[in-house]
Amino acid sequence: MKFIFSQFLTSLFPSKTAFAHCDVPCGIYDPKPAQIAAATVFKMVTLIDDIPQGSTSVEDRNKFVRCVLTKEEHARKCKEEILILWTDYFKPEHVENFPNLHDVIWKTTKLCSQNKQHVSKEMAQQLVDAVNEVADIFNQTKAAK
Repeated sequence: MKFIFSQFLTSLFPSKTAFAHCDVPCGIYDPKPAQIAAATVFKMVTLIDDIPQGSTSVEDRNKFVRCVLTKEEHARKCKEEILILWTDYFKPEHVENFPNLHDVIWKTTKLCSQNKQHVSKEMAQQLVDAVNEVADIFNQTKAAK
């Protein structure tokens, strides 16, 4: 009877796969995924800029679409990784030691969004630099332990 009821509930409320970084204090935090994502955004912008203006070849259109999709996904991933560091790793004492931390994180996440909206080498480089600044702060906090 319990099994049948369980199946009935499952049919009414099917489960969904959830993706999340664990909230357990495992200590496995690292800015490298964000740095790789930001570097990928920069590379995709460079590849998009290298496509000949006005080209209508199928190969160039395919390359453009793939580069845009990759740029979008990595900008999203970069933002997600930065927010994981902000919400799960950085503590009040880090903000005390680095009073600009909030602004650095805010600026970096805004740059992630802007890089999704635009194709600009300058903006992509700003994202790489901002993520590297977060990584530098992160590394200083790790070294202080």
